[in-house]
Amino acid sequence: MKPKLEGFSSAINIFAAIVDAGTFRGAAEIVGMSPPGVSRAIARLEDRLKLRLFHRTTRAVSLTQEGHRIYERMLPHLIALEEAAAEVSGVSMSVGGRLRVNLDPVCYRAVLGPKLDNFMDQHPELRIEFIARDSLGDLVSEGFDVALRFGKPKNSTLVARKVLDTAILTLAAPSYLARQGRPRRPQDLENSDHRCLEFRDPAGGKPFPWEFHQGRKRVVIATQGRLTVNDPSALLDACLAGSGIAQMLSMGAEHLIAKGQLVNLFPDWADERYPLYAFYPSRQHIPAKTRAFLDFIDGLKEP
Repeated sequence: MKPKLEGFSSAINIFAAIVDAGTFRGAAEIVGMSPPGVSRAIARLEDRLKLRLFHRTTRAVSLTQEGHRIYERMLPHLIALEEAAAEVSGVSMSVGGRLRVNLDPVCYRAVLGPKLDNFMDQHPELRIEFIARDSLGDLVSEGFDVALRFGKPKNSTLVARKVLDTAILTLAAPSYLARQGRPRRPQDLENSDHRCLEFRDPAGGKPFPWEFHQGRKRVVIATQGRLTVNDPSALLDACLAGSGIAQMLSMGAEHLIAKGQLVNLFPDWADERYPLYAFYPSRQHIPAKTRAFLDFIDGLKEP
Protein backbone atom coordinates (compact mmCIF):
# COMPACT_ATOMS: atom_id res chain seq x y z
CA MET A 1 0.00 0.00 0.00
CA LYS A 2 1.35 3.41 -0.92
CA PRO A 3 2.13 5.83 1.90
CA LYS A 4 -0.36 8.49 2.76
CA LEU A 5 0.25 11.74 0.87
CA GLU A 6 0.64 14.81 3.02
CA GLY A 7 1.37 18.49 2.54
CA PHE A 8 0.21 21.25 0.26
CA SER A 9 2.00 19.99 -2.87
CA SER A 10 0.42 16.56 -2.44
CA ALA A 11 -3.02 18.18 -2.10
CA ILE A 12 -2.41 20.07 -5.36
CA ASN A 13 -1.53 16.78 -7.10
CA ILE A 14 -4.73 15.24 -5.73
CA PHE A 15 -6.68 18.25 -6.97
CA ALA A 16 -5.21 17.81 -10.47
CA ALA A 17 -5.94 14.07 -10.39
CA ILE A 18 -9.62 14.72 -9.63
CA VAL A 19 -9.85 17.06 -12.61
CA ASP A 20 -8.23 14.42 -14.84
CA ALA A 21 -10.36 11.52 -13.57
CA GLY A 22 -13.65 13.36 -13.17
CA THR A 23 -14.43 11.64 -9.86
CA PHE A 24 -12.92 11.34 -6.40
CA ARG A 25 -12.83 7.55 -6.77
CA GLY A 26 -10.94 7.77 -10.05
CA ALA A 27 -8.48 10.21 -8.52
CA ALA A 28 -7.98 7.85 -5.58
CA GLU A 29 -6.80 5.14 -7.98
CA ILE A 30 -4.36 7.56 -9.65
CA VAL A 31 -2.71 8.75 -6.42
CA GLY A 32 -2.99 5.47 -4.49
CA MET A 33 -5.33 6.65 -1.74
CA SER A 34 -8.78 5.74 -0.53
CA PRO A 35 -11.72 7.89 -1.78
CA PRO A 36 -12.37 9.18 1.76
CA GLY A 37 -8.69 10.14 1.98
CA VAL A 38 -8.97 12.10 -1.26
CA SER A 39 -12.13 13.81 -0.02
CA ARG A 40 -10.44 14.82 3.24
CA ALA A 41 -7.37 16.14 1.39
CA ILE A 42 -9.53 18.35 -0.82
CA ALA A 43 -11.56 19.54 2.16
CA ARG A 44 -8.31 20.60 3.88
CA LEU A 45 -7.10 22.30 0.69
CA GLU A 46 -10.38 24.20 0.31
CA ASP A 47 -10.19 25.23 3.96
CA ARG A 48 -6.62 26.45 3.49
CA LEU A 49 -7.47 28.41 0.32
CA LYS A 50 -10.80 29.64 1.73
CA LEU A 51 -12.40 28.60 -1.57
CA ARG A 52 -14.75 25.90 -2.79
CA LEU A 53 -12.96 24.08 -5.62
CA PHE A 54 -15.59 21.56 -6.73
CA HIS A 55 -19.32 21.20 -7.16
CA ARG A 56 -20.06 17.74 -5.74
CA THR A 57 -22.93 15.42 -6.65
CA THR A 58 -23.50 11.73 -5.97
CA ARG A 59 -22.33 10.86 -9.51
CA ALA A 60 -19.65 13.35 -10.49
CA VAL A 61 -17.73 16.46 -9.58
CA SER A 62 -17.08 19.62 -11.57
CA LEU A 63 -14.87 22.62 -11.01
CA THR A 64 -16.28 25.80 -9.57
CA GLN A 65 -15.35 29.05 -11.26
CA GLU A 66 -12.68 29.64 -8.61
CA GLY A 67 -11.41 26.07 -8.96
CA HIS A 68 -11.15 26.45 -12.71
CA ARG A 69 -9.04 29.61 -12.35
CA ILE A 70 -6.69 27.94 -9.89
CA TYR A 71 -6.32 24.88 -12.12
CA GLU A 72 -5.60 27.07 -15.15
CA ARG A 73 -2.90 28.98 -13.25
CA MET A 74 -1.15 25.92 -11.84
CA LEU A 75 -1.33 23.67 -14.92
CA PRO A 76 1.72 25.14 -16.75
CA HIS A 77 3.86 24.56 -13.66
CA LEU A 78 2.73 20.93 -13.34
CA ILE A 79 3.39 20.33 -17.03
CA ALA A 80 6.87 21.85 -16.74
CA LEU A 81 7.68 19.56 -13.81
CA GLU A 82 6.50 16.49 -15.71
CA GLU A 83 8.50 17.48 -18.81
CA ALA A 84 11.63 17.95 -16.70
CA ALA A 85 11.10 14.58 -15.03
CA ALA A 86 10.62 12.90 -18.42
CA GLU A 87 13.82 14.47 -19.74
CA VAL A 88 15.86 13.40 -16.71
CA SER A 89 14.50 9.85 -16.77
CA GLY A 90 15.26 9.48 -20.47
CA VAL A 91 11.66 8.94 -21.56
CA SER A 92 11.45 8.63 -25.34
CA MET A 93 10.46 11.88 -27.05
CA SER A 94 10.01 10.36 -30.49
CA VAL A 95 7.28 12.19 -32.40
CA GLY A 96 5.35 10.06 -34.87
CA GLY A 97 2.05 8.41 -35.76
CA ARG A 98 -1.25 10.16 -36.48
CA LEU A 99 -2.32 13.31 -34.65
CA ARG A 100 -6.04 14.12 -34.90
CA VAL A 101 -6.84 17.76 -34.10
CA ASN A 102 -10.32 19.17 -33.51
CA LEU A 103 -9.79 22.64 -34.92
CA ASP A 104 -11.77 25.83 -34.48
CA PRO A 105 -12.50 27.01 -38.06
CA VAL A 106 -11.00 30.41 -37.22
CA CYS A 107 -7.64 28.70 -36.62
CA TYR A 108 -7.13 27.42 -40.15
CA ARG A 109 -5.53 30.49 -41.68
CA ALA A 110 -3.31 31.01 -38.65
CA VAL A 111 -2.16 27.39 -38.32
CA LEU A 112 -1.75 26.43 -41.96
CA GLY A 113 1.14 27.81 -43.95
CA PRO A 114 4.94 27.96 -43.83
CA LYS A 115 5.19 27.47 -40.06
CA LEU A 116 3.23 24.22 -40.24
CA ASP A 117 5.37 23.08 -43.17
CA ASN A 118 8.49 23.63 -41.06
CA PHE A 119 6.94 21.74 -38.15
CA MET A 120 6.14 18.76 -40.36
CA ASP A 121 9.63 18.84 -41.84
CA GLN A 122 10.99 18.56 -38.30
CA HIS A 123 8.81 15.51 -37.61
CA PRO A 124 8.70 13.42 -40.80
CA GLU A 125 7.10 10.46 -39.01
CA LEU A 126 4.08 12.51 -37.91
CA ARG A 127 0.80 12.58 -39.84
CA ILE A 128 -1.65 15.36 -38.92
CA GLU A 129 -5.40 15.31 -39.50
CA PHE A 130 -7.25 18.62 -38.99
CA ILE A 131 -11.03 18.37 -38.54
CA ALA A 132 -12.85 21.72 -38.43
CA ARG A 133 -15.68 21.76 -35.89
CA ASP A 134 -17.93 24.48 -34.50
CA SER A 135 -18.00 22.74 -31.12
CA LEU A 136 -15.65 20.78 -28.90
CA GLY A 137 -17.72 17.60 -28.78
CA ASP A 138 -16.38 14.46 -27.09
CA LEU A 139 -12.65 14.27 -27.75
CA VAL A 140 -12.15 10.78 -26.37
CA SER A 141 -15.04 8.99 -28.07
CA GLU A 142 -14.33 10.73 -31.39
CA GLY A 143 -10.65 9.82 -31.31
CA PHE A 144 -9.11 13.29 -31.10
CA ASP A 145 -5.72 13.84 -29.50
CA VAL A 146 -6.11 17.57 -28.99
CA ALA A 147 -8.51 20.42 -29.77
CA LEU A 148 -7.94 24.13 -30.39
CA ARG A 149 -10.82 26.43 -29.52
CA PHE A 150 -11.16 30.18 -29.14
CA GLY A 151 -12.98 31.60 -26.13
CA LYS A 152 -13.04 30.88 -22.41
CA PRO A 153 -13.49 27.17 -21.64
CA LYS A 154 -16.47 25.74 -19.81
CA ASN A 155 -16.10 23.36 -16.90
CA SER A 156 -15.21 19.85 -18.06
CA THR A 157 -12.93 16.95 -17.23
CA LEU A 158 -10.64 17.89 -20.14
CA VAL A 159 -7.37 19.66 -19.54
CA ALA A 160 -7.69 23.26 -20.79
CA ARG A 161 -4.33 24.90 -21.45
CA LYS A 162 -4.29 28.53 -22.47
CA VAL A 163 -2.03 28.89 -25.49
CA LEU A 164 -2.22 32.56 -26.39
CA ASP A 165 -4.30 35.72 -26.58
CA THR A 166 -4.96 37.43 -29.88
CA ALA A 167 -6.17 40.96 -30.50
CA ILE A 168 -9.51 41.75 -32.11
CA LEU A 169 -9.11 44.27 -34.92
CA THR A 170 -11.63 46.26 -36.94
CA LEU A 171 -10.69 45.97 -40.61
CA ALA A 172 -11.77 47.18 -44.01
CA ALA A 173 -10.46 46.92 -47.55
CA PRO A 174 -9.05 50.04 -49.29
CA SER A 175 -11.81 49.72 -51.91
CA TYR A 176 -14.50 50.03 -49.23
CA LEU A 177 -12.81 53.06 -47.68
CA ALA A 178 -12.46 54.74 -51.08
CA ARG A 179 -16.18 54.29 -51.62
CA GLN A 180 -17.60 54.95 -48.12
CA GLY A 181 -14.86 56.92 -46.38
CA ARG A 182 -12.88 55.96 -43.30
CA PRO A 183 -14.62 56.14 -39.92
CA ARG A 184 -12.65 58.23 -37.43
CA ARG A 185 -13.94 56.64 -34.23
CA PRO A 186 -15.87 53.49 -33.28
CA GLN A 187 -19.10 55.43 -32.77
CA ASP A 188 -19.10 56.32 -36.48
CA LEU A 189 -20.02 52.70 -37.22
CA GLU A 190 -23.51 53.33 -35.84
CA ASN A 191 -24.05 55.58 -38.84
CA SER A 192 -26.06 53.95 -41.63
CA ASP A 193 -23.39 55.10 -44.10
CA HIS A 194 -21.23 52.17 -42.97
CA ARG A 195 -21.87 48.48 -43.51
CA CYS A 196 -20.65 46.15 -40.79
CA LEU A 197 -20.20 42.46 -41.53
CA GLU A 198 -21.56 40.37 -38.67
CA PHE A 199 -20.12 37.04 -37.52
CA ARG A 200 -22.47 34.60 -35.82
CA ASP A 201 -21.35 33.03 -32.55
CA PRO A 202 -21.70 29.24 -33.05
CA ALA A 203 -22.31 28.76 -29.31
CA GLY A 204 -25.05 31.36 -28.82
CA GLY A 205 -26.42 31.57 -32.35
CA LYS A 206 -26.33 35.36 -32.34
CA PRO A 207 -23.79 37.75 -33.92
CA PHE A 208 -20.86 38.70 -31.72
CA PRO A 209 -21.26 42.19 -30.19
CA TRP A 210 -18.87 44.85 -31.43
CA GLU A 211 -16.65 45.96 -28.58
CA PHE A 212 -13.74 48.39 -28.52
CA HIS A 213 -11.17 48.43 -25.72
CA GLN A 214 -8.64 51.12 -24.94
CA GLY A 215 -6.93 50.39 -21.65
CA ARG A 216 -9.77 50.27 -19.14
CA LYS A 217 -12.19 51.99 -21.50
CA ARG A 218 -14.80 49.76 -23.16
CA VAL A 219 -17.27 50.84 -25.82
CA VAL A 220 -20.04 48.64 -27.25
CA ILE A 221 -21.41 49.71 -30.63
CA ALA A 222 -24.82 48.97 -32.15
CA THR A 223 -23.65 48.25 -35.69
CA GLN A 224 -25.61 48.55 -38.91
CA GLY A 225 -25.15 44.97 -40.11
CA ARG A 226 -26.95 43.67 -43.19
CA LEU A 227 -24.77 40.64 -43.91
CA THR A 228 -24.22 37.90 -41.31
CA VAL A 229 -21.99 34.86 -41.83
CA ASN A 230 -20.90 31.94 -39.67
CA ASP A 231 -17.77 30.98 -41.60
CA PRO A 232 -14.53 32.90 -40.93
CA SER A 233 -13.35 32.44 -44.53
CA ALA A 234 -16.58 33.99 -45.80
CA LEU A 235 -16.15 36.93 -43.42
CA LEU A 236 -12.59 37.50 -44.61
CA ASP A 237 -13.51 37.16 -48.30
CA ALA A 238 -16.39 39.63 -47.94
CA CYS A 239 -14.13 42.11 -46.17
CA LEU A 240 -11.38 41.76 -48.79
CA ALA A 241 -13.96 42.28 -51.54
CA GLY A 242 -14.94 45.63 -50.01
CA SER A 243 -18.42 44.52 -48.93
CA GLY A 244 -18.09 46.05 -45.48
CA ILE A 245 -16.18 46.48 -42.23
CA ALA A 246 -15.41 43.40 -40.15
CA GLN A 247 -14.04 42.59 -36.73
CA MET A 248 -11.54 39.74 -36.91
CA LEU A 249 -8.76 38.18 -34.91
CA SER A 250 -5.36 39.67 -35.67
CA MET A 251 -3.96 36.13 -35.67
CA GLY A 252 -3.88 35.29 -39.35
CA ALA A 253 -4.74 38.80 -40.61
CA GLU A 254 -1.41 40.55 -39.94
CA HIS A 255 0.08 39.67 -43.33
CA LEU A 256 -2.96 41.12 -45.12
CA ILE A 257 -2.54 44.39 -43.21
CA ALA A 258 1.18 44.43 -43.99
CA LYS A 259 0.44 43.96 -47.70
CA GLY A 260 -2.12 46.79 -47.69
CA GLN A 261 -5.02 44.48 -48.54
CA LEU A 262 -6.76 45.37 -45.28
CA VAL A 263 -6.62 48.49 -43.11
CA ASN A 264 -6.71 48.46 -39.30
CA LEU A 265 -9.25 51.22 -38.71
CA PHE A 266 -8.82 51.86 -35.00
CA PRO A 267 -5.30 50.91 -33.86
CA ASP A 268 -5.85 52.92 -30.66
CA TRP A 269 -8.88 50.76 -29.78
CA ALA A 270 -7.38 47.29 -30.15
CA ASP A 271 -6.83 46.25 -26.52
CA GLU A 272 -9.54 43.55 -26.50
CA ARG A 273 -8.02 40.06 -26.38
CA TYR A 274 -9.53 36.70 -27.26
CA PRO A 275 -7.94 33.54 -25.84
CA LEU A 276 -7.00 30.35 -27.66
CA TYR A 277 -7.09 27.16 -25.59
CA ALA A 278 -5.75 23.69 -26.26
CA PHE A 279 -7.82 20.83 -24.86
CA TYR A 280 -6.64 17.27 -24.34
CA PRO A 281 -7.98 14.32 -22.34
CA SER A 282 -5.47 14.03 -19.50
CA ARG A 283 -2.49 15.73 -17.94
CA GLN A 284 -1.01 12.31 -17.16
CA HIS A 285 1.56 10.97 -19.66
CA ILE A 286 0.91 13.37 -22.54
CA PRO A 287 2.08 11.71 -25.80
CA ALA A 288 5.19 13.18 -27.41
CA LYS A 289 3.23 14.05 -30.57
CA THR A 290 0.75 16.10 -28.53
CA ARG A 291 3.53 17.88 -26.63
CA ALA A 292 5.29 18.71 -29.89
CA PHE A 293 2.11 20.11 -31.42
CA LEU A 294 1.41 22.21 -28.33
CA ASP A 295 4.94 23.63 -28.57
CA PHE A 296 4.29 24.45 -32.23
CA ILE A 297 1.04 26.27 -31.39
CA ASP A 298 2.83 28.11 -28.58
CA GLY A 299 5.25 29.40 -31.23
CA LEU A 300 2.38 31.16 -33.01
CA LYS A 301 2.10 33.73 -30.24
CA GLU A 302 1.97 37.30 -31.40
CA PRO A 303 5.04 39.45 -30.71
